[in-house]
Amino acid sequence: MKRFFLLFAALFALSLSQASAQDYKNAIGGRFGSANGVSFKTGLNKGAMLELVGNFRSHDHANWFRITGLYEKYNPINGAPGLNWYYGGGASIGSYKVKGYDGDFYLAANGVLGLDYKFNGAPINISLDWVPALELTPNTGFWGGDVGLGLRFTF
Repeated sequence: MKRFFLLFAALFALSLSQASAQDYKNAIGGRFGSANGVSFKTGLNKGAMLELVGNFRSHDHANWFRITGLYEKYNPINGAPGLNWYYGGGASIGSYKVKGYDGDFYLAANGVLGLDYKFNGAPINISLDWVPALELTPNTGFWGGDVGLGLRFTF
């Protein structure tokens, strides 16, 4: 976990000196879907961002936690200032526990496809995206992913 935070801090510091793909350099807030969590986006270079999502899900029979890192390539939509569509990929790592069974390690390769909008004159960003996954452990298979709504403060 310590390594994750060091990597996160290094990427954040790097992002402060580079141009971003958006009308903002960084954004932090929530992502809401089948799993709710915290989302942080940072500009890497022109037209690209890194998004880190930490999410959790809990119900009567299972609990899980997952961290997802996504490289996202942004493309403006002509005639719609502040609106971009994006695509990319990344990976997820986490753990889950099903009631009555031991917990297990989770690892997956992810894709992402979405829309991103930055409000002009306000430090607010919203996004709507789809994140499917190719699960690698504990079972191998395709998961159709979830659709999530992101709401972030930009800086």
